[in-house]
Amino acid sequence: MEERTWRHKVDLAAAVRLADRFGLSEGISNHFTYSLDEAGERFLLHAFGLHWSEVRASDILTVDCDGNALDGDGEVERSAFVIHSRVHRACSRGACSRARCVMHTHMPYATALSLLEDTGLEPVDQNALRFYGDVAYDSGYAGLALAEDEGERLSAALGDKRVLFMSNHGVVVVGETIAEAFNDLYYLERACQVQILAHSTGRPLKCVGANVAAATAASFREPLVMQEPAKHFAALRRLLDRADPSYAD
Repeated sequence: MEERTWRHKVDLAAAVRLADRFGLSEGISNHFTYSLDEAGERFLLHAFGLHWSEVRASDILTVDCDGNALDGDGEVERSAFVIHSRVHRACSRGACSRARCVMHTHMPYATALSLLEDTGLEPVDQNALRFYGDVAYDSGYAGLALAEDEGERLSAALGDKRVLFMSNHGVVVVGETIAEAFNDLYYLERACQVQILAHSTGRPLKCVGANVAAATAASFREPLVMQEPAKHFAALRRLLDRADPSYAD
């Protein structure tokens, strides 16, 4: 195995473990993937049946575009292949060039927003402004994603955005790197959490104006600020290394 591929497996295993530590996981469900090539023909995916707290780098499979495991031991879960393979392929077609890493979760606060009628992520919190103008919404829940056309539909709904709220289901977050996607996943859940807390007061939300919201979103793309995902992920990896370094096995 190439050293570069192994490093990506270690990073992906770390992201899965961290998601569990922050309460973003759900049993053995949901998946994180990382494409090993620009065409989206091969991607990394952890084997089905493992709790996120026990996933190791050696549990990460390399999967081809037909859903076959090219290395490692374990089962490729059907819905993971259906959703993630289609988003990775869309990335190769230029539909969403940032979809090198795809993270799908049912994390509680973001999923709670997906259950509400006519309510999305509002520009009421600085973390929410990270995603201003970069969020897509799918309102066509159609049951378990077991058919390939459902993966195509969700990929089309995502379009060129980096976040997709899946109605009555959960969210998909994409990024150019594992660190970027995880950083967005973390702060998306924080933004959804404080929005729901604000809603719980029963008082009107105080939204940030469109001009300020757009300018703030642009500020998050400044070179200095763009260092945050890698530094944040490295800091979180240090926490894992002290608590339980077995993710890297």
